[in-house]
Amino acid sequence: MALDDLMTSRFSQLSLAVSHHVINGNGNGNSGGGGYHEDDATYADLASQRRDSDTASTSSYANVVTSSVAVPTSMAYLPQTVVLCELRHAAFEASTPTGPSDSGLVSKWRLKDRMKTGCVALVLCLNISVDPPDVIKISPCARMECWIDPFSMAPPKALETIGKNLRDQYERWQPKARCKVELDPTVDEVKKLCNTCRRYAKSERVLFHYNGHGVPKPTANGEIWLFNKSYTQYIPLPISDLDSWLKTPSIYVFDCSAAGMVVNSFIELLDCGTSNYPGSARDCILLAACEAHETLPQSAEFPADVFTSCLTTPIKMALRWFCTRSLLHESLHCSLIDKIPGRQNDRKTLLGELNWIFTAVTDTIAWNVLPHDLFRRLFRQDLLVASLFRNFLLAERIMRSANCSPISYPMLPPTHQHHMWDAWDMAAEICLSQLPSLVADPNAEFQPSSFFSEQLTAFEVWLDHGSEHKKPPEQLPIVLQVLLSQCHRFRALVLLGRFLDMGPWAVYLALSVGIFPYVLKLLQTTTPELRQILVFIWTKILALDKSCQVDLVKDGGHVYFIRFLNSVEAYPEQQAMAAFVLAVIVDGHRRGQEACIEAGLIQVCLKHLHAFTQNEAQTEPLLLQWLCLCLGKLWEDFSEAQMIGLQADVSAICALLSEPQPEVRASAVYALATLLDVGFDSRDGIGRDEECDDVEKSRAENIILKSLLNVVSDGSPLVRAEVAVALAHFAFGHKQHLKSFAAAYWKPQPNSLLNSLPSVANIKGTGCGNIVSSQIGPLTAIIQDGRLSTSSPLTTAGIMHGSPLSNDSSHHSDSGILNDCIINGEVHNLRSKSLDNAMYSQCVLAMFALAKDPSPRVASLGRRVLSIIGIEQVTKSMKPAGNGAWPGDPTTSLSTPSVSGLARSTSWLDINGGHLPVTFRTPPVSPPRQNYLAGIRRVCSLDFRPHLMNSPDSGLADPLLGSVSGSEHSLLPQSSIYNFSCGHFSKPLLTASDGSEELLAKREEQERFALEHIAKCQHSSVSKLNNNSQIASWDTRFETGTRTVLLQPFSPIVIAADENERIRVWDYEEATLLNGFDNHDFPEKGISKLCLLNELDDSLLLVASSDGNIRVWKDYTLRGKQKLVTAFSSIQGHKPGVQSLNAVVDWQQQSGCLYSSGDISSIMLWDLDKEQLVKSIPSSSDCSVSALASSQVHAGQFAAGFVDGSVRLYDIRIPDMLVCATRPHTQQVERVVGIGFQPGLDQGKIVSASQAGDIQFLDIRNQRDAYLTIVAHRGSLTALAVHRHAPIIASGSAKQLIKVFSLEGEPLGTIRYQHTFMAQKIGSVSCLTFHPYQVLLTAGAADSCVSIYADDNSNTR
Repeated sequence: MALDDLMTSRFSQLSLAVSHHVINGNGNGNSGGGGYHEDDATYADLASQRRDSDTASTSSYANVVTSSVAVPTSMAYLPQTVVLCELRHAAFEASTPTGPSDSGLVSKWRLKDRMKTGCVALVLCLNISVDPPDVIKISPCARMECWIDPFSMAPPKALETIGKNLRDQYERWQPKARCKVELDPTVDEVKKLCNTCRRYAKSERVLFHYNGHGVPKPTANGEIWLFNKSYTQYIPLPISDLDSWLKTPSIYVFDCSAAGMVVNSFIELLDCGTSNYPGSARDCILLAACEAHETLPQSAEFPADVFTSCLTTPIKMALRWFCTRSLLHESLHCSLIDKIPGRQNDRKTLLGELNWIFTAVTDTIAWNVLPHDLFRRLFRQDLLVASLFRNFLLAERIMRSANCSPISYPMLPPTHQHHMWDAWDMAAEICLSQLPSLVADPNAEFQPSSFFSEQLTAFEVWLDHGSEHKKPPEQLPIVLQVLLSQCHRFRALVLLGRFLDMGPWAVYLALSVGIFPYVLKLLQTTTPELRQILVFIWTKILALDKSCQVDLVKDGGHVYFIRFLNSVEAYPEQQAMAAFVLAVIVDGHRRGQEACIEAGLIQVCLKHLHAFTQNEAQTEPLLLQWLCLCLGKLWEDFSEAQMIGLQADVSAICALLSEPQPEVRASAVYALATLLDVGFDSRDGIGRDEECDDVEKSRAENIILKSLLNVVSDGSPLVRAEVAVALAHFAFGHKQHLKSFAAAYWKPQPNSLLNSLPSVANIKGTGCGNIVSSQIGPLTAIIQDGRLSTSSPLTTAGIMHGSPLSNDSSHHSDSGILNDCIINGEVHNLRSKSLDNAMYSQCVLAMFALAKDPSPRVASLGRRVLSIIGIEQVTKSMKPAGNGAWPGDPTTSLSTPSVSGLARSTSWLDINGGHLPVTFRTPPVSPPRQNYLAGIRRVCSLDFRPHLMNSPDSGLADPLLGSVSGSEHSLLPQSSIYNFSCGHFSKPLLTASDGSEELLAKREEQERFALEHIAKCQHSSVSKLNNNSQIASWDTRFETGTRTVLLQPFSPIVIAADENERIRVWDYEEATLLNGFDNHDFPEKGISKLCLLNELDDSLLLVASSDGNIRVWKDYTLRGKQKLVTAFSSIQGHKPGVQSLNAVVDWQQQSGCLYSSGDISSIMLWDLDKEQLVKSIPSSSDCSVSALASSQVHAGQFAAGFVDGSVRLYDIRIPDMLVCATRPHTQQVERVVGIGFQPGLDQGKIVSASQAGDIQFLDIRNQRDAYLTIVAHRGSLTALAVHRHAPIIASGSAKQLIKVFSLEGEPLGTIRYQHTFMAQKIGSVSCLTFHPYQVLLTAGAADSCVSIYADDNSNTR
């Protein structure tokens, strides 16, 4: 399969979105771009199989009704949408992701230092025609030495010829090595040879080859024999002397009988520490022809130096040995083997192909038998050593057939029976069968072997069935060899890509086998068809190991990827990979940044982004994400690149802040944030670049900040975290301005500004000027045209010194901060140009909003941002509302641990808004240190270094400034979107997730259960529900009573929450508490609603607090294992000074929408797949919303009840959205307490209940009046529940009473407080909920009791 087809087909199967439901009624969309995480990846795959089929015309509401009724019943009742199950939801709060590593496991594949054998010493002790005394030769006997018969010429001539041949054989393996030969030498001659070789080789390896066929066997002490000058005596040479002359690194080859004696002595030498280099690591390798008790084979079928022949002429030796054992031996004479045509290094010839196959076979045997560390040392570090060890495997095979066992140090396991030798034999036989015809006719065409294509097929079979937990593919070294051949290269690369896609373990294996230099070299090719797969392979490599960036830049590889990114033929997914590779190349690598800027990477990235914003091209979200990350990494900490970025048009990046994918938005924020760092070069530590064009820079900063402030209240914590990091960088460069503005805000006012901090989210559109004007008001009154009003409280001592801890030091330090910025009533900027005052005030507000973020990680980042401008937050001890501890109390403030360290301050300013009191810190100023940034003159945040607070006389600023050592980035919070995004490429990209079948089976089972019970609910009559119907009762032990309850659809589980935002999960069949946890650390107004997301899959628990904050939990039924999936504030733009929002929310699975409102004039519509506020729907009423209900069968339809008793029906699929408005509760104007859609597919049938006690049944087709009214309670109705499928509703009263009715108004039962013995009492009813698929009613009461009731027909599960 061609790579294009493979990759496009695989990518098309993988929707990068979790789901695409809709606001406009179209069920298909395009989203995602994040990575996968176990089950989350599987859900992402499944999501594409279950798109919401609901389509609707937007021309009129009647058309909507008509088209929607046609939706199949099962589709309407069983939503296919799945949300919040991508990688970012599994990992954001849990831990900080790490990007590609350049240390640890991954660096082990890289050879610490490649080596070269620089010198070869050849010592031949043959003494031709004189046999040593300890050898008795047979007849006929092996005689050949280096393929020369020493008796075919005069002994001196034979000796010289043999020496020359041996030198030629070694030079074929290492042409650049210097070879020196000593023939029948004395000890002094060997000593001189060794010293000369070591001196020449310097730190390179020296090879010492010893042929002792003409001398006695080595002694038991490990001495080898040489001659005296007159050849009358054998002289022993201790191995220790040899070692002292050759030193390290070295490799020894001993071709003599009992060679194992030498090896044993050498090992003893190393073990005893008597080596000449005890202090340094010894790098000595030994190859010996046989063990200590063995003699060399004497059979005439072998040469006398069979060991040397195997090591230096392996093909000739292997074929001669094979020929005598093959079926070809009758038709093929051994002499023909010397006539094999071709050259060893030409793979297109017979000899070259045989050599290539032999290399592949021996490499493969070694890879599969040796530990990987040893394999890399022996087969990858030194070319000559690698060749000798490949050939040593052949020597073992051949010599073991003659009962002789070659040995080595380090020792190798036996390999002579490895099954890959069969593959060699077959390939050799096929090649040799052509030999006679090729020798007879030199023009005959050589037919290449099928060895490599067969091995690739075997590798492909492994890929279809293998995994991380099975034995690795043994063909991996063969794939590496195949990359050398053009005819097999493409197929090998595609298969290699598939293998690398299996995970980081596979990438590590491929790098360990030595793939890296091959794929690096391939970047120099211009073959078009290889481009896509090479980009894919490099993506996988760099996702594991960042250190390869250096090699790529050194070899100019970055240009390859920039060209690919700029090409029009490439698919967007593949361009995204190229952008990822380039991002890794420039990540923290100055040379890479410089090289990519020279190659025009900034222009290429911006060209893509401009094309997207101008609708010239449909762009894959993943590409947009990585274009931004690539630009951000290119600009990061590199002022020259940042200036190029600021001079370019960044509007295309700003436009991405409204994209539907949170990863794209977060990446765009990150890219913009790096541009706020201009002149902030971490390498030179010189502070702001004075040569910057300040006007141009301020203009660009203004544009960037306005864009960033628009996403301060984004629905995704991933995005808000990046905004916090961006504001930290901005605050670092504008500390003094921001401090003075912050001081202006902290004049104690009756309606504290912090009460309305979330309203910073109201910033919308292109500018930020429409942030609530009342918030900016106080500041603009203080500072006008850069001049400070003398009547301003800023210039009086009151604001600065009227704190509970006011003392002399505070007077000193507080005046210090003002004098920094204000001289003679004039506001002085630290730089020649700065931003306008409104921008600073909006930034301060945004910082406060982030510090109070519902996501713990974002809030922590927000507090770090505030600490940069001298603000810290301290926690109050938990007390009832209205009795908060005064933060200036020294006993509480100094002893209570805060969220981010202890609080210590010389000046306190109490902010009574919200749950986090804020203190303004202005400690004494110390003289600036030389090694510190010029921009920092005041205190560094203690959040960063909380342990310093234990020092009573630290003076706050001094130790911090002294310890920074110019590394300002250690003080700033760091972005995590890049590391988070890198995780995507570590996951399999070409195959679907493994667990999809299991999840689909679970989904189908739950759908069957749901449909069965929906049918029962719709068609069976509901019998009475009363006190006798109770099946379970649970004391939640909530001190403040139960605020809201929820029943799980497929498990006997009830979830309850109280005013203090504690959540408890109970199994009502087993009567056991499964889990209990706090929604967050600073509860304020209780929980207003619990909802289940994805209830037909692995459900998530959505918890809505009364302040409008939404938190979504997974694994909430497992004790202590609950994880926060996401968190955001769902209500924005509320009026300043509002003490309580009384938020009301509802979730609609069909559309993936969350509706929220409260004491505001609009209803917020959130798309939880995009994690984005899609619309803010005007409520068309002066009153606030008191109840919300969304239709569970018609996507986009919801109803709202108001405080004045009115009810409105909305449909977001029609242009004006408001379908109708009516006021059914007219007799007594009281708030609507509960509202719900009647079961069934009918549009617009609603049940509404008011606090006065009346329940109204409405139908939008008759807008005038309710068609049925029930007076259920008298002035005390507190709760309403409408069953999703059964014709039953229930209402609860503060008077300890629950009433159940049919949809026709018929009473079906009453549950009341009873005094009789054994009867179950109920308290004042606070909440009611029906089971979605069974007639089960759960009631929560003010006295902490939760009761569950079932009708007689219901078969509880």
